[in-house]
Amino acid sequence: MSDEQTATLPEIKNHGWRVTFAAVGVNLALGILYTWSVISKGVPPEWQWSETDKSLPYMFACLIFSLVMVPAGRMQDRIGPRVVATIGGVLVGAGFLLASVTTSPLGYILGFGVLAGTGIGFGYAAATPPAVKWFPPAKTGLIAGIVVSGFGLASVYAAPLTKTLIDTWNIQTAVMVLGITFLAIVTVLAQFLKAPPAGYLPAGAPAPKAAAIGDRKTDFAPREMLGTAQFYLLWFMYACGAGAGLMVIGKLAIIAKVQAGIDLGFLLVAVLAIGNGAGRIVAGTLSDKIGRKATLFMCFVVQAVLVLVLSQTVEGGTLAQAPILALVSALIGANYGANLSLFPSVTKDYYGLKNFGVNYGLVFTAWGVGGFMLAFLAGKLYDVYQTFNFAYYGASVLLILAAIVTVFVKAPHRTQTATQA
Repeated sequence: MSDEQTATLPEIKNHGWRVTFAAVGVNLALGILYTWSVISKGVPPEWQWSETDKSLPYMFACLIFSLVMVPAGRMQDRIGPRVVATIGGVLVGAGFLLASVTTSPLGYILGFGVLAGTGIGFGYAAATPPAVKWFPPAKTGLIAGIVVSGFGLASVYAAPLTKTLIDTWNIQTAVMVLGITFLAIVTVLAQFLKAPPAGYLPAGAPAPKAAAIGDRKTDFAPREMLGTAQFYLLWFMYACGAGAGLMVIGKLAIIAKVQAGIDLGFLLVAVLAIGNGAGRIVAGTLSDKIGRKATLFMCFVVQAVLVLVLSQTVEGGTLAQAPILALVSALIGANYGANLSLFPSVTKDYYGLKNFGVNYGLVFTAWGVGGFMLAFLAGKLYDVYQTFNFAYYGASVLLILAAIVTVFVKAPHRTQTATQA
């Protein structure tokens, strides 16, 4: 765009921080997903659910959430975030209301897993893209971290709130109240989400220039992204990092009870959530300064060590003391949360903003597959061996492999062609 063209554009008011805080609020509501360990622990014995049954709604929610991010991201790119986030709020509320009138695993799979999982995908897909588009590239990690921190911090209030509701009434009433409340919150906040108009240039952003043949390509269509090796490397890394964290998040309450003999799982979930939210902001900001790859490498290695620490936690041991277990939980949350700010930032860096919604949706499928597989693995192995240790060992190996991959992954260097210029 020439200086003459720029001068003729009307002044555009920057809504960046308003959109960012509305997006944080949406994610604070959608983060109810992370209270599943408290909800599943509240399932009464007369329902006769196995540990595998208790994993299934959470597994399906994670998987469907991630898969829905692809069409939801495309819708966000085309019709804007407001409508997409509103659809998300309605579906989350409907899913919780359906779950509240059933006692079967299938009912919770359909309500919490399918409907709420779909709604979370719509809401989450509409939160980050409009926020980062209002800010220059130098703040991508920071803004992405702030927006997704809401999702991670949700359990700080939602875990104790859910436990209080269950203790006061019962699990079905608690789920119904949560559904009605979050339907209202998400649909109201969704009205504040908007992307900048075409031609908007954030303060501090470099002026755009016309692409010439041979220049490095900056905006990739989804099909072009899928044609790069980097997409599959990022996908593998994301599946490993997210899967390990989701495995622990979904089982933390039962881990604390059966391994450490501590019946304070809901508090550990809240502590982990604080780490989860803080880790997203810290990692995003750090990656703006030292690079995404270096930050990812550190997070993967530290997370592998922390998961191995959990395998050594036994009742009566030093690691089973509440303060130490709380610290480990917070650090696991921080390293898991880092994935949720780093991978959208890497996706924007590698593949551009034009198709960011759908492109990140495709990358985000790794989050769902990783969470589905490792949560299922943890529940299944526990039912067979009455220990989570085998799941810990497997997750640690995957994290080390992901750290190794970060050394080799590089930004795609496809160039503009005559038909693309």
